[in-house]
Amino acid sequence: MKETTLNPTNDLNEVIVMFKPDICRRALKWLGNRGGRLVSAIAVAGVLGFGIVAPTALAMAAGFGAFVEDDAPYANWFRFKESVLKHWSIIGSYSHPDKVLIKMRSSDGTGGVIEDPKWKLMVIYPRPSSAYDVAISKILKLFAERNIKAEITVVNFRRNDDNGRKALDLAESQNIDLIYSMGSQSTAWLWKNYKDGKIPVVSVTSKDPVVLGQTPSYEIGTGTNFAFTSLNMPVEAQMAYIHELRPNLKNLAILVDKNNVSAMQTQFQPMRKTAIEKGVKVMDLEVQKTENARSELATMVRGAVEKMRENDPNLDNSLFWITGSTSVFREIQTINANADRVPVLSVVPEVVQEGDASAAMSIGISFESNAHLAALYGIKVLRGKVQVGDLKVGVVSPPDIAINFRKVREIGLKMPFSFVEGANFIYDYDGQSVRAGGKRTLN
Repeated sequence: MKETTLNPTNDLNEVIVMFKPDICRRALKWLGNRGGRLVSAIAVAGVLGFGIVAPTALAMAAGFGAFVEDDAPYANWFRFKESVLKHWSIIGSYSHPDKVLIKMRSSDGTGGVIEDPKWKLMVIYPRPSSAYDVAISKILKLFAERNIKAEITVVNFRRNDDNGRKALDLAESQNIDLIYSMGSQSTAWLWKNYKDGKIPVVSVTSKDPVVLGQTPSYEIGTGTNFAFTSLNMPVEAQMAYIHELRPNLKNLAILVDKNNVSAMQTQFQPMRKTAIEKGVKVMDLEVQKTENARSELATMVRGAVEKMRENDPNLDNSLFWITGSTSVFREIQTINANADRVPVLSVVPEVVQEGDASAAMSIGISFESNAHLAALYGIKVLRGKVQVGDLKVGVVSPPDIAINFRKVREIGLKMPFSFVEGANFIYDYDGQSVRAGGKRTLN
């Protein structure tokens, strides 16, 4: 067994273990006998391959159950798809729980990691979010497919200026080649504090930079060290889809967290304005306190249904529209439970999912599609094929459409065939996936 230590400490809370399947049990016993704050959770190399893991980061097979992340020092803010571990090693530290180091596994069959990466990257998070989990997993998947031999430092700056500046100091001292700003809050902070900085920055899972006033046009680059991608699609296009679904739309209730500035500015306000211009009655369902989203949404959605009945007694010409506010879309079960037979639609494709905890339909840009585009932008910059400031705003087109026919049938919604034909994600009457990423998933 080979031991490696990061910033050695007396309590051994950062020991990293490299092991083979035949010494797995001895490794566990060894870990348990070391004392201190070391937790006896290890990854079985027969599943992961011969690799490096933080002692509490993983637990798989051999009696440890399915893949879990709950014991990792970064578990409260950084998560990823299990498939990531095929090509990447995730290393955490109890001394620095707001940092994660990601190393690419070598392809020589030993399962070790690449110690001399060609590129170094940093990803800056503002907070935890399921959207970021999807995005980082997609970026790592594409990097592995394109053989981007990189070492990636992920930092959660927790929306704190001092933490943000320390992250940038670390990036420059380590000669980082590229920074990804994860989420609208990180992007806004970096744009304010690091525009024209030394290191190229590419935004991911961030809302429309033109609407937010960060850049004047979709068709030209920023001319700075920034390249933007956008989670938004033109609201006029979304309204065209909505009109086809509900030609005689009378009521549109828009759900948003008022504390989510980017969602308010780029999704709530534009949709509200466009709907009013088309003669639709708009209901503003704004969560006031993020921590109380569930109870507030239950009350607001019930109240909205009552108001909808005033001019639409059978609720045939009304819709709920969920914006990209995490505190809102993660409460899809609460929204459905109180929406009666009014269709619940979302701008976030990931809100349409298997089973009943799903919106009926979504029309927007998925976190995965946006991350794919951001990954491609980053690869171009790393390979020197383009100057980051020359990249125009990255907008995914056509949009991602997702439909859950279990919910569609439940509320009696008629779905235009063109929607079905163009949908990227479809769940059948049993709520099971039959199409994902435009490809059939069931025989």
